[in-house]
Amino acid sequence: MLVTGTRVRIATPADASMIADMSRRTFYDSFAKDNTKEDMDKFMNEQFSRELLMAEVGAPGNIFIVAEHNDTPAGYVRLRENNNPPELRGLETIEIARIYAETAMIGKGIGKALMEKSIAIAIEKKKQTIWLGVWEKNFRAIEFYTGWGFRKFSEHPFVVGTDVQTDWLMKKELLPDARP
Repeated sequence: MLVTGTRVRIATPADASMIADMSRRTFYDSFAKDNTKEDMDKFMNEQFSRELLMAEVGAPGNIFIVAEHNDTPAGYVRLRENNNPPELRGLETIEIARIYAETAMIGKGIGKALMEKSIAIAIEKKKQTIWLGVWEKNFRAIEFYTGWGFRKFSEHPFVVGTDVQTDWLMKKELLPDARP
């Protein structure tokens, strides 16, 4: 059940700095304990800089959704269209490139609201499949995605600093004519 006072909306370019700051904060909060300081610093400065993240908001092929609780940003999703891995070539897809909630909001329905809106957008855009990548050791996230009907279909490397980690690729088929 959603926390009273929670709403989701499509982000605008005016949200870019807020989304960039939340992206960096939630990524760090989620993964700093499992990575070295050097690897986190390298990732945050080179691949996840505030400037790079701000440039994504409003860029073609990206859709950002913001969840707010009592008018305070509580989480967000970045959707990316037709950025298919080889296993999904030829399908109309949308990727959940990121889905994060502020630490204090985890377990309060923010993820549910963001996932519902993401799936609704995918269906509205007549996508066959919605997919995502998740670190193989992020068990809470994997359980959340599995509960929404996502299933593992492949793996790929994800580099944090100098550490090559494994992300599971998971998908959920949306339309009756969706193919593997």
